[in-house]
This record gives sequence, C-alpha cells and structure tokens, in this order.
Amino acid sequence: MTLTLYTAATPNGYKVSVALEELGLPYDVRKLDLLTGEVKQPWFLEICPNGRIPAIVDHDVPGGFPVFESGAILIYLAEKTGRLMPTDAAGRSRVLQWLMFQMSGVGPMMGQANVFYRYFPEKIPAAIARFQGEGRRLFTVLDGQLAKTEYLAGADYSIADIATWCWTRIASWSGIDTAGLPHLSRWHAAIAARPAAIKGITVPDDTSAQMADPDAAEKVSADIRKMVEMGKP
Repeated sequence: MTLTLYTAATPNGYKVSVALEELGLPYDVRKLDLLTGEVKQPWFLEICPNGRIPAIVDHDVPGGFPVFESGAILIYLAEKTGRLMPTDAAGRSRVLQWLMFQMSGVGPMMGQANVFYRYFPEKIPAAIARFQGEGRRLFTVLDGQLAKTEYLAGADYSIADIATWCWTRIASWSGIDTAGLPHLSRWHAAIAARPAAIKGITVPDDTSAQMADPDAAEKVSADIRKMVEMGKP
C-alpha cells in the first residue's frame, strides 16, 4: 500500500500519522501550511471538500482514492488492514462508540477550550470555564471506562485509543485538569511509550518543546490566533 498523507502538526493530524506508524504502512507526507490557507486551494478541496487536515489518498486504488475526516480515515485504514479494530459486530461497535465519543465530545470540547483559553483575542471567563469543565467531565468518563478495561474498547489497543490519546495528551494546553484520574494516567503512559505513538507525533513536526516553552507557546498561540480571526482553521 502506498499512501499520501496531507497533514499538519495538530491532534487530528497526529491521529493518522500515529495509526500509519502503528500499522507499519508506507506513506508519503505532504505538510500543508495552515497559516497561508493552503487547505483552501482548489487542488486540496478536490481531496477534502471541507478544507481541513488530515486527508489521505490511497494510491493502491486506481486513480487514487481520497479519504477525509480523521475518524473516517482511521476506520478506512483499520478495515483495509484488518487491524486496530475487531471484525465481529460487537467488538467493532465498541471501538466505534469510543471513537465517536472522541469525535463528538473530547475533540470539540478541547478544541473550543483551546480557542477561548489560548487563541481568542478577548478572554471570556464563562466560555473558558464552560469548555474546560466539559472537557474535565469527559475525562472522568474516560477514567471510569479505563478502570474496567485496559484500553477504551476492551483488552485490545484500537483506533479509538489513538484518536483519543492524540487529544487528551495536550490537556494542559487546553487548561484541563487531569489530577485524580489514575486510570487515564495509566493509559496515557502506556500509549506514550509505544514506538508508533512516539514517532507519529513528530509527523510532520514535533511541537512538544514549543508547547512546554512559554515564549514558543506564545508564538504558537499568536499564529493560531491569526487563523482564528481569519476563519482559516
């Protein structure tokens, strides 16, 4: 299988690079510049009508088969390879339930927390509290599930774990408190030690150092603030 990954250094972008590394699939990387609005160019809109990263093109399919939306890409890769998601109906459903939990809850709430806590030019305390509080609530749901199972959908690592970890690993960036969630902490550490996760979060760039350094973090925030103001993300 030969794939092209169109991506940038964001949690949603990392979902796909971590999965590709875990699956050991060969892929080429095309890094897109979000600041210049490259994702809105006609050639990319042919691949992803929504003008967002990530997207892939599977060149094993004649003419190239494009897939957009991070969750849809994860499902496509899992079904194509027969890995990271069970094939029986109940097992598949459990993985998809937790994947949808991330797609509909964890990602959007953390994304909005990021906007109001980090990027929005005006600080609105009620909005910050709302999204950080809901993020924390969702984290407690994850912690409760992980008290019962090794991974989110059971004993086996899956695309649901990849999708969720790529977001929850940056909880501090969103200002979400993770104290008192021991099962979530255990799960975080286990995934962070996987070679594919270590590699995947460096594709196309590793932003960990920037997020940890106050001056670099402010530059990242300023750049993203520009995109928010221009409606480009």
